[in-house]
Amino acid sequence: MDLFRQLRLVRRHWWIVLLTVMVALGVTTLVTVRAQPRYVASVTFFVTTPSQGVSDAYQGGMFLQQRVKSYAQLLTSDRLAQSVVAENPVGLTAEQVQRSVATTTETGTVLLRATVTDTDQNRALRVTETLSAKFVELVGKVETKPDGNAGPIRIEVVSGPRVSSAPVSPQPVRNFALGGLLGVLAGIGLAILRGLADVRMRDAAGLQRTTGSPLLGEIPFESGAKASPLIIGDAATSARAEAVRKLRTNLRFVDVHEPARVIAVTSALQGEGKTTLSCNLAIALAEAGWRVLLVDADLRRPKVGDYLGLDAGVGLTDVLVGDVGVGDVVQRWGDKSLLVLPSGSAPPNPSELLGSKAMADLLLALRESADIVIIDTAPLLAVTDGVVVAVQADGALLVTQQGRTSRSQVAAAARSLHSVSVRLLGCVLNMAKVPKGDAYQYEAYRVVVPAEPVPAHAGRGAAPRHAENRDNGHVGDRTQELTRLSG
Repeated sequence: MDLFRQLRLVRRHWWIVLLTVMVALGVTTLVTVRAQPRYVASVTFFVTTPSQGVSDAYQGGMFLQQRVKSYAQLLTSDRLAQSVVAENPVGLTAEQVQRSVATTTETGTVLLRATVTDTDQNRALRVTETLSAKFVELVGKVETKPDGNAGPIRIEVVSGPRVSSAPVSPQPVRNFALGGLLGVLAGIGLAILRGLADVRMRDAAGLQRTTGSPLLGEIPFESGAKASPLIIGDAATSARAEAVRKLRTNLRFVDVHEPARVIAVTSALQGEGKTTLSCNLAIALAEAGWRVLLVDADLRRPKVGDYLGLDAGVGLTDVLVGDVGVGDVVQRWGDKSLLVLPSGSAPPNPSELLGSKAMADLLLALRESADIVIIDTAPLLAVTDGVVVAVQADGALLVTQQGRTSRSQVAAAARSLHSVSVRLLGCVLNMAKVPKGDAYQYEAYRVVVPAEPVPAHAGRGAAPRHAENRDNGHVGDRTQELTRLSG
C-alpha cells in the first residue's frame, strides 16, 4: 500500500486519531496526578592518586579509569547499603537503599557521580550524605597498605551532597508531549488498520476495479436530497444536478459505435439510490432534447410514481398481461419530452412476467418509439428481476452508494450481470463525498439562473395529477409512436 493511500485512510478515519490522542492524554493525566513526586540527591567524587604512586602518567590515567568502574559497582553494593542503614536509620531497608542508588561516570575522566532518588526530599539528602561518608571510609580501608600507610588511590568529594529543590518526576510537560505523540502514532496505526479492514466501497477507483467497468459518474451527497430528490427547481443548479448531467454525457459517449438506447439501471442492494438516479437521468436526458421513456420495472417495490408524483395504479404489469395498451398508461411528466410508464398493479410473479415474451416485445416496440429508454429495475442481489430485465436491454448501469455496500457485494452484482452476458455500460458512485476544493470550484463557477417552474405533480409525496390525466385521456400527452403502439 502506497503512502498516499495511507494518508487517505488516516484522513478518512481522522476521528480515530483524535479519539486515541484524547485517551492517551487522559491516561497521561491520570498517571501524572497519581504519581508521587520524586527528588534526587547527588554527590560527585574525584578519584586521584599521589604522583609518587605511579610513574607513568598514561598508565596512571588508565589505572584510575578502571578503578572508577569498580567504585561505581561498590556504591551500589549490599555492603555499602547495609552500612548506610546501620549508620543512619531512615526507615528504609538495605535493599530499598540499594535500589535508590544510581551511579554515572564520564568517559575519559575520573569523576564518579552517585544519585539517590526518593519520594522524601529530606530522606534522599540524608541517605546521600551517609552514603558519601561511608563510601569514602570504605575505599580508604580497601586501599590502605598492609603497613598502615595510605594506598595509591584517594577519593575526594568535589560536589554535593545536595538535593534538587523541585521534583524530577513526574514531569507534566514531558509526559503530555510523550502521551500525545504515542496517541498520534497509535491513532494513525489504528486508522490504517481500520481502513484495511473496511470492506465497504469507499472510492471510485475501488468501484472501477471491483466491477471491471468504467466509472461514468460520481453523484455527490447533499443533505437536502432526501427531501427534494429530483434535480428540478432550486436543485437544478446544484452540484448533484451537474454530476447527473456529466453522467448523461458520459453515458451517451461510452460507446459511440454501438450506443445504448435501452438502459437498465440497477444496484446490488436496495436503498442505494438507483430509482432517484433513474428519474434524474431521465430528466437530464429530456432537458437535452431527447425523447425519453422512463419505465418502472421494479415491480416489487416501485417508487418512480412516488418520486414523480404520478398515478402508478395502472402501468407495466397491466400492459404485459394484455389488459391495456401501452399508449393508454404512458404519462407525460412536466413540460419536457419525458414519458413515464409506471409499474402498475403488483403481480404475484414479477420475475416470470418480466422475462416473458410480452416484455421482450414491449421493449422492442419502445425502442422504436423513444430515443432512450431508461428502466428502473430491482436490486441484483435481492431478486433475479434485475438480471432478467438487464438481459433484454442494450446495457446496464450499476449504481453503488459510497460507504454502504461492501466490495464483495458489488463484485457479486457485477458477476451476476457478466454471467448472463449483460453489457455493463459502467458504474456510478452515488452519495459520494466530494472534496471541499471540488465543491468550492463548482460554486465559484456556478451561474445562478431563474429556476423553471416545477411541475405541480413532481416530487416525492406529491399528489398525482388525476384530473389532468383524465382530461387528456393519456392521448394528448403521448407521442405519435406510442399512439401507434396502443393500436
